Amino acid sequence: MTAASPPELLRAPLVVEFPFTRSLGPVQSAFLTGLREGVVLGVTTADGKVMVPPVEYDPVTAEEIRDLVEVGTTGTVTTWAWNGSPRPNQPLATPFAWVLVRLDGADTALLHALDAPGPEAVTTGMRVRVRWAAERTGAITDIACFEPAGDGEPQDGQAAPHSGEFADAVTGIVAEARLDYSYSPGRAQTAYIAGLSEQKTIGERCPSCHKVYVPPRGACPTCGVATTDRVEVGPAGTVTTYCIVNIKAKNLDIEVPYVYAHIALDGAGLALHGRIGGIPYDQVRMGLRVEPVWTEGGRYPDHYRPTGEPDADYDVYKELI
Repeated sequence: MTAASPPELLRAPLVVEFPFTRSLGPVQSAFLTGLREGVVLGVTTADGKVMVPPVEYDPVTAEEIRDLVEVGTTGTVTTWAWNGSPRPNQPLATPFAWVLVRLDGADTALLHALDAPGPEAVTTGMRVRVRWAAERTGAITDIACFEPAGDGEPQDGQAAPHSGEFADAVTGIVAEARLDYSYSPGRAQTAYIAGLSEQKTIGERCPSCHKVYVPPRGACPTCGVATTDRVEVGPAGTVTTYCIVNIKAKNLDIEVPYVYAHIALDGAGLALHGRIGGIPYDQVRMGLRVEPVWTEGGRYPDHYRPTGEPDADYDVYKELI
């Protein structure tokens, strides 16, 4: 079928996050604990360079290194970029500069934020100092930001050996990996999602090879041409291959074991994923004919169940495995 008028493109906020807990080795533990205590630590490599932030292995020799040193809390901007539109959870809520700062006594630079009134106030080579956070917990955010120090302010001097020993050392952190963005599925998948709202599965046919893609991609990945001819496929289909799931997933209210399968809907040129229900898990097989089961208000089929038809012949679906 060919749609008379395309649906309005969908757009929605999307958050991808993966907070995870990691343990710290002696070098990173000392570095973060030092920040909590108002001390910046680096590490000395085999060729005598002082690296801040410290690393656990020499970047040249790959040997483990433990020689900690204390560096200054003032330093020099080596390069910078202005951030006129800070995003949520960035170091400052007002416009600021991202800077690489080589702290006094260090040979490498530390990336952080510089609180400045505007880009005209930032220059490569300017002197800056650490502004400590009011409450420090043992994280890079214990440095709230850097601030201008003035060219006349004396340097903190050379790096000095440090034992790295502190009371109540930080031994682990939770890394908050998160990405917030606005997502649009595009023309083809917008039509696909709109079809699901009517309990229909809409694919698109390549005008060159005539393969029907479900879900549609907007272009044929084989021929490289746009796909604009919309085709309703299914609703029934054939199990091409499957797996038995024996581990219960968090927040998924499905008893194990259950079967997750590739299902080639009638008229489609490739298989999509779906759960198989309405049949004992050990009776699911390749070639099994299935149909979708929708729940009230569901945005997609809850699962697929056997239609009662004879199994499909292998030659019918072998190219879709």
